[in-house]
Amino acid sequence: MLLQLHPVNPQPRLIKQIVECLKDGGIIVYPTDTIYGLGCDIGQQKAVERICKIKNVDPQKAQLSFICSDLSHLSDYTKSIDTPLYRMLKNYLPGPYTFILPSSKQVPKILQSKKATIGLRVPDNVICHQILVELNNPILSASLPGEMTEDYTDPEIIFEKFENLVDIVIDGGIGGIVPSTIVDCTTDEWTITRQGAGQWQG
Repeated sequence: MLLQLHPVNPQPRLIKQIVECLKDGGIIVYPTDTIYGLGCDIGQQKAVERICKIKNVDPQKAQLSFICSDLSHLSDYTKSIDTPLYRMLKNYLPGPYTFILPSSKQVPKILQSKKATIGLRVPDNVICHQILVELNNPILSASLPGEMTEDYTDPEIIFEKFENLVDIVIDGGIGGIVPSTIVDCTTDEWTITRQGAGQWQG
């Protein structure tokens, strides 16, 4: 199913429909402030497994990220965050960044990597934010499989490619082609592991 959502004022009825799909274990393709991504409710293990199958990766090795509506979920899924780190996250989020943080035991087992870390994102995207607020739970974030190409910026082409693999493709307008900047915050020395759309001043 392809759903067209207004990028600035998403239709509440369609947001509800998407959230119901996620709660039922569905998979969506959704816009962020960078590229379109694959997503599901992180509490739906079968949906996580489906995404890993689409991407042909082992969940424990996949280094999958969470998308949250704000930093209020931080303490649920990460170990204690010190004040300088929290200030830095608050300064950069929402925005085109993924921060690698030490994970807590509350992270669903299927998502616990051997390194005991999670990637955390808070995208600056209205559609994404509204879905997360209505769902009241983080969404798993994974890039679409294969090489990033111009095709992956157009929701209609994405729908043609993935309509048999996912439940809903959200059309929130043309997406970007540059992914988020990844910053590893698991040690005192914060380091960029992937330079993407976000300009990091750390």
